[in-house]
Amino acid sequence: MTHNYEVGVVGASGYSGVEVCRLLAQHPDVSLRFVASERWEGDTVRSRTGIGGTVGALHYQAVERALERAEECQVVLLATPTEVSLRLVPELLEGGVRVVDLSGAYRLKQAEAYSTAYGFTHPSPALLAEAVYGLPELGRDGLAHARLVANPGCFATAAALAVAPLLSAGLLAEEAVVVDAASGVTGAGRQAAEPYSFSEVDEDMRAYRVLRHQHLPEIAQSLQRAAGRPAAFTFTPHLLPLRRGILCTTSARLRPGVAPERLPEALRAAYGEEPLVEVVATPEEVTLRSVVGTPRARVGVACALGGFDPGRVVVLSALDNLLKGAASQAVQNLNALLGLPETRGLLVERGAFS
Repeated sequence: MTHNYEVGVVGASGYSGVEVCRLLAQHPDVSLRFVASERWEGDTVRSRTGIGGTVGALHYQAVERALERAEECQVVLLATPTEVSLRLVPELLEGGVRVVDLSGAYRLKQAEAYSTAYGFTHPSPALLAEAVYGLPELGRDGLAHARLVANPGCFATAAALAVAPLLSAGLLAEEAVVVDAASGVTGAGRQAAEPYSFSEVDEDMRAYRVLRHQHLPEIAQSLQRAAGRPAAFTFTPHLLPLRRGILCTTSARLRPGVAPERLPEALRAAYGEEPLVEVVATPEEVTLRSVVGTPRARVGVACALGGFDPGRVVVLSALDNLLKGAASQAVQNLNALLGLPETRGLLVERGAFS
């Protein structure tokens, strides 16, 4: 049995917004009512993206004009910058429209954290308390009845999927977790800044925003929730000369007295029934090629009892930053809001997202 839920997409010309439109174009239960983009206003979706069918025939509209039609929708997805989501979310909720927001505007529970992470005082702290953090594999409570879902960041998703089950199971020592993650350039969004130009990125790899990345408090929030206590960690992002994908290497230490085989057991217990997170036998099987173009993440763990650093735990996780790190996770959350199976419209053959 299929349904016909009406949705809209604002910010439809960004990389994540385009991927949301691709996914919704082949979703059996959703009709895309409008697409909003100031950049591409007046153009058709097909002319800009190659998406066909009824979605391809839609014209991009200015944001304010598109939002006049929001009341026709059950849900609006915002693939907008943080400052735009801050303004639009209260307006949409007041109009009775549910929202999945792909920005960082409502991910953090503590309003004061926004001053450090994003450089502003949050204007709607009450909505921070209401927003449901949309990483289903680590907690679905509240998604089905949420008015506002805060779609997680790509780095935060990769880090949390890797280490949260191990923290929840009490398998790691209480010392800092070290997260090193490398992302393709689409993680920076659609921009023409010199550091992201082809000549600057090609044949290079570099760290950026060291110890000051905006995902730091979001990762801390996820790790604290899993551990049941504040969890010290260090996060260093790197830029890869690739379009898309995140490979995340997380290092921790085994809690004394814990058997190493409990580590993969904890991952399998957490994700064994999850269709969009795959636990593999070894970290070497966690590759970008295995996840890019898919809505799935991969996770693998190893632990050394001897050698040069006994008790060292290394977890590898990988995902497509535009899909499980953004658009497909947003559709997964949309499905949960609408009471549909979370994988509805997502389990298609690889290549459909390219």
